[in-house]
Amino acid sequence: MNSRKQLKQLFQSGKLIVAPGAHDALTAKIVGKVGFDAVYMTGYGQSASHLGEPDAGLMTMSEMVMRANTFVEAAGVPVIADADTGFGNAINVIRTIREYEKAGVAVIQLEDQVMPKKCGHMTGRQVISKDEMVGKIKAAVDARIDPDFMIMARTDARTVHGIEEALERGVAYQEAGADIIFIESPESEEEMKKINEAISVYTLANMVEGGRTPLVPNDKLAAMGYNLVIYPTASTYVTTKAMLDLMEGLKKDGTTATMIDKMIPFPQFNDLIGLPRIREIEAKYANRG
Repeated sequence: MNSRKQLKQLFQSGKLIVAPGAHDALTAKIVGKVGFDAVYMTGYGQSASHLGEPDAGLMTMSEMVMRANTFVEAAGVPVIADADTGFGNAINVIRTIREYEKAGVAVIQLEDQVMPKKCGHMTGRQVISKDEMVGKIKAAVDARIDPDFMIMARTDARTVHGIEEALERGVAYQEAGADIIFIESPESEEEMKKINEAISVYTLANMVEGGRTPLVPNDKLAAMGYNLVIYPTASTYVTTKAMLDLMEGLKKDGTTATMIDKMIPFPQFNDLIGLPRIREIEAKYANRG
């Protein structure tokens, strides 16, 4: 079974799908090996790991598609991929859909922010008109080839225009054909419940540490009616903290010997990254003379 059908069946089963965010392909591989149902390719993390820059609309479509390709190859589980605003208007969205679909992702996420976009928990975000976003979603639906390739529509209207406007947009986006609705940054559990009362297609909860939405345990999210939960920033924050500790320790101590207990052992890393499989392939195709 391909990853799109696999993910669609998980949605249909009624199980809450937990998709940790990954900022790079190694993290995506770990998410798959630990046994999660899917991985979320976070634009926030791609911008940080690929460019060393904030999530401010700096990643191009071709850069994101390249990252999506490596995620699909590395993860071994369905990839839910951030595509920001679709990188332009409806015409750009059509090409974005085609490129992400060819890359093998299972779900593409499109949002209604004005370009250049910002992280969904930053202030200063602006949204395009509801009608323009409806047109972009319809273009996305018409452009996809595989009916199992799911389209997720995100609205950032809550912070700027309030929860009622966000809910109105969510309903309009589901009517335009989106498979999953992502209402970004609700500010209370009551608002989170309202989302699931208003939306009849699948819904997503976004758990951002230090963000505008309360961190709610997965079992409670399922009880609220959510179908999918992502943790887009955790891997980026944990990795950044570990790197700061490592580099500050090296600078202070003049050696990494004092940091060994914080590292994965060499043999364990080689097993995790897939070196035994490479050795098997080398042995299979070796020229024995």
